[in-house]
Amino acid sequence: MGYKVKIQRVERGNTKSFYVNFPASIAEAGQIEKGEEMEWLIEDKDTYVLRRKTKPKSLISKKKRG
Repeated sequence: MGYKVKIQRVERGNTKSFYVNFPASIAEAGQIEKGEEMEWLIEDKDTYVLRRKTKPKSLISKKKRG
């Protein structure tokens, strides 16, 4: 299932930025926190991957054996 988004372009003086907003339901499903750092990876001109800079701690606790 996919979600459509629109790219926003903002120009302030000599700087240009493009913004991508995605639905809260996607952020919640990915347990994304406010202020979390992400990075874009470009696979090809049609495929962009958004990846966390640091992996969050697992919600599942690991039990030690033995």
